[in-house]
Amino acid sequence: MRKRGRRTRSVLAVVAAAVLGVAGCDAVGGDSAAPSESPKPSVKPTPLWDRSPGSVAAVGDSITRGFDACDVLSDCPEASWATGASPEVDSLAVRLLGRTGAARRSWNYAVTGARMADLPGQMAQAVRRKPQLVTVMVGANDACRSTPSAMTPVSAFRADFEDSLRSLRKSLPKAQVFVASVPNLKRLWSQGRNSPMGKQVWKLGICPSMLGDADALDSAATLRRGTVQKRVEDYNKVLGEVCAEDKRCRYDGGAVYDYRFGTAQLSRWDYFHPSVNGQARLAEIAYRTVTAKKP
Repeated sequence: MRKRGRRTRSVLAVVAAAVLGVAGCDAVGGDSAAPSESPKPSVKPTPLWDRSPGSVAAVGDSITRGFDACDVLSDCPEASWATGASPEVDSLAVRLLGRTGAARRSWNYAVTGARMADLPGQMAQAVRRKPQLVTVMVGANDACRSTPSAMTPVSAFRADFEDSLRSLRKSLPKAQVFVASVPNLKRLWSQGRNSPMGKQVWKLGICPSMLGDADALDSAATLRRGTVQKRVEDYNKVLGEVCAEDKRCRYDGGAVYDYRFGTAQLSRWDYFHPSVNGQARLAEIAYRTVTAKKP
């Protein structure tokens, strides 16, 4: 009886081993369903828009150069909304990169007096630095001409802007672009015309298409200013439309144009360019747009 019991237990052990072995084969390659495995961590796709770019290059006109923000008739790049180091402005570059980072990894290629036709050349300079973000603010000088008829045609404005973005994409396909709207020139007239100093300075030839004969309210003057204002609105429409065609471009949605600035935001020397305070407000708008979760 003891021998039979040991033999029975031995047979059961062999059968059990066989069953477990078959189950193991089925788990690996048989017809039965495989046991669930621990889910592998999903790889998140790289976002089209990086809200914290590592370098900034600025292109545009006198506003981005900080003209008349610090001294009369001179650029003041340290007060630039885009790349300036002034703590009073807290520029976009400083907000994104920190003060030390901005000093090392931000560049200003804007030129006082520049128009949209100058943007392709500025963009060609900027791409040499391989910036992760390029800021664009240009268009005021296209509207500020001797007469409304001398303003840049909308078609030419569009063509030059498209050319600028194309040249950027050829060299830096993943670079991001922030585009600021053209400021509201008619509001500038309505704010500055109350300053005797401002009107005297405007007579020197600052934006005559809008600011000339500042006190004139006749139908001809009203029509002239309305024509300039409409052109600015058309420029902004172009900026928004062209930017929307580029998946790595963000337009401010007209935030600069819509900003209700007062004389505190205007240069005390020309009542046209932004003051240090005005530059700070531009930096706020840019930073809000660049860091928004969605455009």
